[in-house]
This record gives sequence, structure tokens and C-alpha cells, in this order.
Amino acid sequence: MCSLDEAPFIQPCHQTDSNCLRSSAQKALPTVAAGIPSLGMSSLDPMLMDRVRAVQTGLKMDFRNTVVKGLRKCEVLDLRRFSRKTELDLKCSVVLIGDYSLGGQLLVLPIEGEGKYKIKIRDIVVKVVLDIDERESGGERYWIVNGFNHSVNVLGGVQFQFQNLFNGNRQMSDPILEFANSNWRQIFNDLAPPIVTAIVSHIVKETTKLFNKTPISALVL
Repeated sequence: MCSLDEAPFIQPCHQTDSNCLRSSAQKALPTVAAGIPSLGMSSLDPMLMDRVRAVQTGLKMDFRNTVVKGLRKCEVLDLRRFSRKTELDLKCSVVLIGDYSLGGQLLVLPIEGEGKYKIKIRDIVVKVVLDIDERESGGERYWIVNGFNHSVNVLGGVQFQFQNLFNGNRQMSDPILEFANSNWRQIFNDLAPPIVTAIVSHIVKETTKLFNKTPISALVL
């Protein structure tokens, strides 16, 4: 198990000290994002996602071999701890690069293609609520994450790049990309929820590994 001495990147805080909680999380974020092999935690920046598949409002999506970059530079806006839940608000700018396959309707327009993709998201605010319980092991108490929910709001903007739409037919693909980038908020809401959920799920999974090996006494004063 992990003690405070083995996790010097963690600054313990009183549960009600919101400034300390936010500051502690901000300081720990780059270390956690880089991955901590001693705790079994893999890298969050870059984050690797093998595959995300979904059907969303008539649009069939398949994203593969995705690399997500930028999470280590997220800003911790707020962190609140309660007896049975933890609320975390982050603001991030990230880039996703990988392979895609799309088919169906993008809002009102038909879309079809397969190739490389890149999505840039500026200033996305992610609010995560963790359902927390406790367990005892070796005389210490540890947090357990039973589940989570999240919401997102993009403040800055989103830029979409999809290569080889309509088999490379620029007359068909250019208007679609122009429409998507001019109406980025609607397209993001139509296209991105499965990807965002996969990213948040991965973050929660890695954070759970920290909780599994770090006693509450090393996290809370």
C-alpha cells in the first residue's frame, strides 16, 4: 500500500478547505497525468484509446487508435469532498488524433468516410461527480469509487479534421467540414459524447488505482 512518503505529490487537506483541495489537485495533476508505475497508473497524457464505437442520432461512429494530448495542462477549477461523493471541475484544452469511420447523418447532412481524424477542443469544462464509499484494509481506510456521472461545456471552440470523407471527393467533403467547423457546438454535441465519456471513464479508472493504494489518512487531514 501507499503512504504519504511514497506519494509526495499529494498535499493532504481538510475536507472543507476548498482552496487547499483545489491547489493540491492542481499540483498533483501533472504527476498523475504522466502515469505512476509504482501505483499501477498508466499515462493520461498522452492517453491511448484503442476503440470507441457508437450510434448517435442516426450516425454510426468508429474511432480507433486515438491519442489524446493535453490533459496534464488542465486547470482545476474546483474540488469538493463530501462524505459519499467528490465533485471535480476541470477546464482543459485537448487534441485527439486517430483513425475514424463515419456513416449516416451529421445533423441534417449525409456523411461517409474512413481515414485519419483530428479534433481540437479549446477550453472544455468537465464536471465529474464520483460516488464514493470506504473500505478497511490493514487498519487503514481507503476510498472506493462505485460510479460517476459527468457533464461538459465547451467554452472556446472545436475544430474538426476528417481525411478521406466521401473517398476523398473534395467537392463533397469540403462543404461538410466547413459546416461542421462553423457549427462546432451542435456537431460536438452530436459527435463527441461517446469519445468524451470514454476519456472521463479512463481518468476515473486511473484515479481509482490511486485511491486503492493510498489511505484516506494520506489525503485528508
